[in-house]
Amino acid sequence: MQNMMIGVDLAKNVFQVHGASQTGEVLYRKKLSRKQFSAFMALQEPSLVIFEACGSAHYWAREMEALDHEVRLIAPQYVRPFVKRQKNDAADAEAIVIAARQPEMRFVAPKTIEQQSRAAVFRGRERLVHQRTADMNALRALLYEHGHVFPAGIRHLNRMTALIEDETSGLPMLIREECKDLLAQIAEKTARIIERTAKLKTLAAQSDKARRLQTMPGVGPLTAVAVEAFGPDMAQFKTGRDFAAWLGLVPKQHSSGGKERLGRMTKAGQADIRRLLIIGAMSRLTWLGRRTIPAGSWLSRMLARKPKMLVAIALANKMARQIWAMLTKNENYRDPALAVVA
Repeated sequence: MQNMMIGVDLAKNVFQVHGASQTGEVLYRKKLSRKQFSAFMALQEPSLVIFEACGSAHYWAREMEALDHEVRLIAPQYVRPFVKRQKNDAADAEAIVIAARQPEMRFVAPKTIEQQSRAAVFRGRERLVHQRTADMNALRALLYEHGHVFPAGIRHLNRMTALIEDETSGLPMLIREECKDLLAQIAEKTARIIERTAKLKTLAAQSDKARRLQTMPGVGPLTAVAVEAFGPDMAQFKTGRDFAAWLGLVPKQHSSGGKERLGRMTKAGQADIRRLLIIGAMSRLTWLGRRTIPAGSWLSRMLARKPKMLVAIALANKMARQIWAMLTKNENYRDPALAVVA
């Protein structure tokens, strides 16, 4: 345990630093520029440095670790209750130190540069998908204004293209030109999405952890890379239930007076992994996927008495717990039904 605690409120150019002892005695408060902060921390003895988990926190965490400091990151929502009456950078830095002293405080694991690099590729693909969806919606809206209705989805693009290319469709020349421009943008984004997808599949094939995750039904290369890039070290979770709760795949509680009230799922934690697990679970519940579900299994019994979406969320929760077990034990996926038979 370090004797000194240094809370830092990060910004682009001006950093607020709050130094205190482990007992809470204030030692100094400083306002430093970016260059001054790096030079100042290099002169400090090894200390416990605490940041809020923001955009540049993982970079600065690696920089501080290179200077032999111990680094911890705290989610901003856990710091906010300790801010005193006036909200400013100095008060934020002090609140970071106070929050870090709490015995039950939960910290965010700093990401490695490899994790951030994989996350950047994943985010780039997601951004392109969102942009292509916006272009598709603009194209559908433009055709709808002129009496042509198409369902949502990229699979209907060929039908829309055929209509736009048809000179007898009744579309004005200017509208057809605008639609062709949107088609060109969609084609360009589709090519870039395919390129990013291939890159993510290559990254998944190069990683032992990602290859192990893909042995589970419903987990593909994108999900495996997302778990590797966005997921923390599984050792920080005591059980798989804790990891599922971190992903927000548990019901929201509003209990009081000994009466338990459960609501919708919390949707807390990492949204990308949660969304991909639910999509993977839904793929198990399609007509083709149901053919591989053993009769009398937990999943078949759930499908018989619960709505499909609710079953998908329950299955995603179970998949999260299985991922935790696979990564903590360094084992490939084992089908529970086959394990029971064995």
